[in-house]
Amino acid sequence: MLISQLSKAFIAAPLLLITVRAGSQQDLDYASVYSEESLVTASDASVAHKMVLNKHVASYVKNYIKKNSDNLEEIKKKSDSPFKVMDDVFTSYGLPVELKYLAVIESELNPRAVSPVGAVGTWQLMPETAHILGLKISRKNDERTHLRKSTVAAAKYLRDLYAEFGDWLLVMAAYNGGPAPVNAAIKKSGSRNFYNLQYFLPAESREHVKKYIATHYYFEGKAGVTTLTKIENYHYAKAVAALEKAGAVTKL
Repeated sequence: MLISQLSKAFIAAPLLLITVRAGSQQDLDYASVYSEESLVTASDASVAHKMVLNKHVASYVKNYIKKNSDNLEEIKKKSDSPFKVMDDVFTSYGLPVELKYLAVIESELNPRAVSPVGAVGTWQLMPETAHILGLKISRKNDERTHLRKSTVAAAKYLRDLYAEFGDWLLVMAAYNGGPAPVNAAIKKSGSRNFYNLQYFLPAESREHVKKYIATHYYFEGKAGVTTLTKIENYHYAKAVAALEKAGAVTKL
């Protein structure tokens, strides 16, 4: 995988078709953080919007948007062109186009953004990571500042992280701080659910995930596969199937 010098290829699979064994430890693991009130049911399609936010992050999202609304609005005004490029790239890689919102919190869509630690471009890639992902960096040309090329690199990295973790919230944490801290948090917490392991993550990575959820919600007005945990996606897919069977389809 890209995480291990691109040694393995990842084949994108349908993101909602996630299976969990009934009564498994994984079900019990998530039970403490998953609200039954947020489930979509075939008997009441009108409550589909309740799947929008996990109760553990709802307050953060509301406060983040309120605090950053002016800045988010300015970013939104200039987002059409870069988002079109990102949509095209992510679609070609079989990834959710909503991953583009990660670039909003990474760089505010500024291709010339430079972090204090040397991350550059719209996707804030470090030099070593950029090289592994196939980008060229020289004194005259830094492909991290090229929107399409850097988005392709980010798509490869996100694809590989998803291959490792199978959960988009963990992917967001790993994109920020690397896979090692996420794996350490999984080991320490005994869980693969972000809301269970979040306080075993570095504060910056924990905040990064929540910023992504809030930014996604600002732009979309609702949740999506990339803002839900694996088990939430499982329940959502199950509920949508029930709605479709009942002839009352309501999707995120």
